[in-house]
Amino acid sequence: MNPLDNLEKYDIILASGSPRRRELMSLLDIDFTVDTSHSVDETVPDGMAPESVPAYLSTVKALAYPLDKPGNPLVIAADTVVILDGKVLGKPSDATEAYAMLAMLAGHTQTVVTGVTIRSKEHTETWSCETEVEFARLSEEEIRYYVDRYRPLDKAGAYGIQEWIGAAAIKEIRGSFYNVMGLPVHRLYRALKEL
Repeated sequence: MNPLDNLEKYDIILASGSPRRRELMSLLDIDFTVDTSHSVDETVPDGMAPESVPAYLSTVKALAYPLDKPGNPLVIAADTVVILDGKVLGKPSDATEAYAMLAMLAGHTQTVVTGVTIRSKEHTETWSCETEVEFARLSEEEIRYYVDRYRPLDKAGAYGIQEWIGAAAIKEIRGSFYNVMGLPVHRLYRALKEL
């Protein structure tokens, strides 16, 4: 018996194209489908606190999915950002921007925040999870190696902790490792168990 058998009444939808979120959701041993067919405007309101951005965007993503479909949809949406010195680092637009982001992160501690929204016909909740990540100093050669080889253009802050850079450059994390990958599965598991 799966501890999340309470979810059998739902058609679970992961509203994310991220292969890492798909992998992390699979760890929970529940059936789900991935649906990225509902695009949203990810413009953040002026003046929003950086720590509030992921929760806001996860809510926008979850609300884009109509719940009047047949069945009993349960939408899970998430958004992750890296925050350094009060500045949000999202996904880099190209290799040059990825290099610049990593040069800023090198030798510093940043905060990774993931916002998660769970939405069904009878229930909606949104929360955030924060993890502090301390980077070692990186040479220009090391940053170029990582950007050229791993092409981290689809990752907030231009890095994936589960890749080479995580092994070579991350000195310490305080908080959830999986949160840095893009989905705080422990907190999600607890929230889903209470539905």
